[in-house]
Amino acid sequence: MHRLSSLTRLVGLSFVVAACAPRGSVTTAPISVPGVRTVDVSTGTNQSFEWLVSRVASADVVFFGEQHDDPETHRVEFGLLDAIGRSGRPVILSLEMFERDAQQLLDDYLAGRLSEADFLARSRPWDRYITDYRPMVELAKAKGWPVIASNVPRPMASAIGRKGLSALDTLTPNERAWAARDNQCPDDAYRARFMESMRGHGAGGAAPSPGDTLPTAVATRFYLAQCVKDETMAESIVEAMKRANNNAIVVHYDGAFHSDYRQGTVDRVRRRMPTLRLTVISAVPVNDQAVGTLTEHAGRADYIIFTKRIPPKPAAPSRP
Repeated sequence: MHRLSSLTRLVGLSFVVAACAPRGSVTTAPISVPGVRTVDVSTGTNQSFEWLVSRVASADVVFFGEQHDDPETHRVEFGLLDAIGRSGRPVILSLEMFERDAQQLLDDYLAGRLSEADFLARSRPWDRYITDYRPMVELAKAKGWPVIASNVPRPMASAIGRKGLSALDTLTPNERAWAARDNQCPDDAYRARFMESMRGHGAGGAAPSPGDTLPTAVATRFYLAQCVKDETMAESIVEAMKRANNNAIVVHYDGAFHSDYRQGTVDRVRRRMPTLRLTVISAVPVNDQAVGTLTEHAGRADYIIFTKRIPPKPAAPSRP
């Protein structure tokens, strides 16, 4: 137990060093990420992190579904990306956390044409970008990997949530290109799961009362916005694959809801390019990762990574 704790602290330290390293300097994590439990859902068996890497490295697209506020998940994400990068295949990093209208800024930063301070000031990074996602972007920068700002801009998603898909018809041609060309929002199992997730949400951002449920019309518009996010991320992934070397692998990070059960973004990638080999990972924070069970996660992903639940620290400033 003492050895595991020491290794965990060591990897955590290397993660922090990577987050704080100067531009162009990246400290990579070991291929083994201690303190987590990896489960092959098809067999229900525990597997090593090295085994997981060997399995996912043969995919065309790897979807990693995260819980955004879990620090241990972000440690694993960096470790997985680093390990996949050692396979020798060209890597494309795709992120829900950046939006399409920030792609040129992201490209300019990766190419050294834009300072990090200017990049962060103009690209709307998430609150915990410095601790949660910067290490992966810096690794990609050091390795020369493309990074895809895959998501639809937030103001556009908000407009769809208020007005429905007709909001897309009010955009200029340049703005319209920031959302997927083809948007399908079927009444399927994904919609049912989304509508169930809306139970207990208050309308207008108000704190919900016990048993409160959003009006169906409001929740439906939110579902339309969710679909456009999924469609846009899927289109971004597929277009990146078409531009890339034939042997490239896309590693896409999103909130787990977007990729769990091979629904959402995964389903929309498959619709656009059915021949791609897709692998889905879902991170599940638990109080004790050693005894987390698959009972409530059946069918959720190809591989489940149980992490130790740690309360997140307050958000760091967006500028390093």
